[in-house]
Amino acid sequence: MRFFDPHIHMISRTTDDYEAMSKAGIRAVIEPAFWIGQPRTTVGSFVDYFSQILGWERFRASQFGIAHYSAIGMNSKEANNEPLARDVIALLERFVLKEGVVAVGEIGYDEISAAEERAYIAQLRLAVKHDMVVMVHSPHRDKKRGILRSMEVASECGQPMSKLVIDHNNEETVKDVLDAGAWAAFTIYPHTKMGSERMVEIVKKYGPERIIVDSSADWGLSDPLSVPKTAALMLERGVTREWVERVTWHNALEAYAQSGQIDVAALEGSLAIDQRAVFGENSVLRGQAPRVDLDELAK
Repeated sequence: MRFFDPHIHMISRTTDDYEAMSKAGIRAVIEPAFWIGQPRTTVGSFVDYFSQILGWERFRASQFGIAHYSAIGMNSKEANNEPLARDVIALLERFVLKEGVVAVGEIGYDEISAAEERAYIAQLRLAVKHDMVVMVHSPHRDKKRGILRSMEVASECGQPMSKLVIDHNNEETVKDVLDAGAWAAFTIYPHTKMGSERMVEIVKKYGPERIIVDSSADWGLSDPLSVPKTAALMLERGVTREWVERVTWHNALEAYAQSGQIDVAALEGSLAIDQRAVFGENSVLRGQAPRVDLDELAK
């Protein structure tokens, strides 16, 4: 099986992770802009960050046969620094229309503050202006209220529910999201948010319609192989292969291909790897012989 992890912070991961992900069947990823673990203090730090995930990280993924896409946005946690947030939001249009950007995100609420809502609305308006998909971060506390408010505000701003992906769902929120017509994504973590066992039961209860499994693997304790591991457990517990493929591959493609940035037919094949390539004179290699898929390159 092939897998799409549509929410994973690869800037935090190693080349060993990329190799393991490729071997496990992960064929494509989406890297949303997020909080890096400590507050950024200048607009320039955001410019460099957005540029890195759109450039170097996209290249790095390709060196292991993984197609890399991005979501660009001002994250909810840092939106509470309003002077900085206003400056960052003012430059987002410069980045959200770049090649490989499939959504505005991840945006939404953290503390469900007024400042977060102002930043969220500004970015929803940007998404509506350019007919873009939006990836929503739901709060870790008071999650249900945050998600309901996220969908209400998105609707008020004119964002179609078919282009709204609500992430970090749990058992208390999934029905509300599905009933609203949005996409319900689930972050699989080893110890928090949503585990593989619980994810199996959710798919059994609700079916595969508009449900997406992702890892959100980042700089904390997390697992970049959460998607294939959850898929394996689903199959083991009697979920049909068709349903597993939908929640770990097809649904993410359908949601984010609305961006016009994903060549679905190309992803159905295999990405040719040529580790002789460089990015700004830099390579992922450190003395190894480069892997070169001559047969694929010849096609």
